[in-house]
Amino acid sequence: MTDQKNLILAIAISIAILLGFQFFVQKPQQEAARQQQQQTDPAARPSGDATPPATPGVPAAAPAAGSVLDRAAALARSPRVSIDSPRLKGSVSLRGGRVDDLTMKDYRETVQPGSPLIDLLSPSETARPYFVQFGWIAGPENRDVAMPKDDTLWQAEGTALTAEQPLALTWDNGQGLVFRRTIAFDANFLMTVTDRVENTGTAPVSLLPYALTKRWPTPHTEGFYILHEGLIGVTDGVLREISYSSIKDQKLVEQKTTGGWLGFTDKYWLVSLIPDPADAVSSRFTYERRGTDDAYQADYLGATRSLAPGASAETTHRVFAGAKEVHLLDDYRDRLGIARFDRAIDFGWFYFLTKPIFYVIDYFYRWLGNFGLAILLLTVLIKAAFFPLANKSYRAMSKLKLLQPKMLELREKYGEDKQRLNQEMMQLYRKEGANPASGCLPIVVQIPVFFALYKVLFVTIEMRHAPFYGWIRDLSAPDPTTLFNLFGLIPWTPPHILMIGAWPIIMGVTMFLQQKLNPQPPDPIQAKVFMILPFLFTYLLAAFPAGLVIYWAWNNLLSILQQWLIMRRAGAA
Repeated sequence: MTDQKNLILAIAISIAILLGFQFFVQKPQQEAARQQQQQTDPAARPSGDATPPATPGVPAAAPAAGSVLDRAAALARSPRVSIDSPRLKGSVSLRGGRVDDLTMKDYRETVQPGSPLIDLLSPSETARPYFVQFGWIAGPENRDVAMPKDDTLWQAEGTALTAEQPLALTWDNGQGLVFRRTIAFDANFLMTVTDRVENTGTAPVSLLPYALTKRWPTPHTEGFYILHEGLIGVTDGVLREISYSSIKDQKLVEQKTTGGWLGFTDKYWLVSLIPDPADAVSSRFTYERRGTDDAYQADYLGATRSLAPGASAETTHRVFAGAKEVHLLDDYRDRLGIARFDRAIDFGWFYFLTKPIFYVIDYFYRWLGNFGLAILLLTVLIKAAFFPLANKSYRAMSKLKLLQPKMLELREKYGEDKQRLNQEMMQLYRKEGANPASGCLPIVVQIPVFFALYKVLFVTIEMRHAPFYGWIRDLSAPDPTTLFNLFGLIPWTPPHILMIGAWPIIMGVTMFLQQKLNPQPPDPIQAKVFMILPFLFTYLLAAFPAGLVIYWAWNNLLSILQQWLIMRRAGAA
């Protein structure tokens, strides 16, 4: 029958996409054993070439294989100045003048109280180095001029770096150049680095400023094709996303740009270099092999600065290092003119729908104090928006349910003649004013909303570790309970495939009840298919974020109430 075929088709499409979300998963790239790293000195391009040097500011060699240090031991190898801002803590390494130790104060690894805080940046001697570095490259005519390197020991003016007190570093190359670096943090996750060099010698020099962020080995990623994790940036207003596997094949991606930003994005965290929006720079992403490790770098190189004797040059770098909070990225984008900085959050193809949905949920959260309640209120809002369409659909389904006896008669009369049966069915629909396709509309129109909400729950840091009530302590994670240990009554942890929690079961029950209100297919095979669907969706959604399952269950309950009232008025319930 046409109506049942259309409905099955709509549900089949939904299942296909759900399966795609579930099973288009890349295996996390395996970490290789660390081996001895080789130190590479910076090398400059010829004067007038705006492309970055081959390896600007490559970090010093890591310890030999087998001597990787823990974080505390690695930090102790270099004199340091502590960082203590409202949302970050860590230290600046005076050897190299790099920032390679940052921990976020507001975010923990798990929902458990006392769970370790998230370490964002780490020294090169640790198992997973990740740092930002700044400096100057000498022009080709000044190759013999000593420049700050990875092992350069800077002198600090001050004992601590806070949001109220910047840190000043100085280094004299003994050849007439005095370098001064000032590092400042704001109250959130933005670092401002001002590099100044003064020529106190008797000969002119040419220098090029650079900034880089580097990490190795390949970091762990979620592995979902719907989420970009890797190298990211905006150059000349164009968002560029490059995966770790892609840059390994390409080795080098260069782009000249004015302003913009570039760096590395994880699911929730971002480390991004931000040149002055008015400066023309040459940016690039690179890949290199460091022993047995894969190393990745994002950097940019500024224009040549010519310093006559007695002259000075100054450049300003900004670095975002922290959590990708939506409103915070929006604020930096608007206030500092950072082009499309909010796109560091992977809102996906439905950006025009996903981000507004987040704003609505966040607004309700600020009102209600709970993201779960905000999702429930959003569901009511969505149901209200689709109310006229749903009413029309449910009225049509009521007519179809009232026509079931006549449809069964036609099937018994013309069951062997499919063509005649379809003709008689269509004639019956026209006579009674029933539209078999209208029953699909409530499902079809909500698919984009479903995906957009899934994205919001999956990619926004605001949803991470956001509790609901009872056993749901993280709306962005699957329901942690399971039917197969009686929801925790039996002291046994079932395998992942058997993790079917209470909320997915509630959702499945509501789907079954809603299905009972719909016209039942006269075809026994179709009826069996429809009976299986609630069980199939229960299993599929068990691995989805709990917030999405709660949304679907609540949406089903509202639909049941609306459909029952309409069908009761029509005499079909």
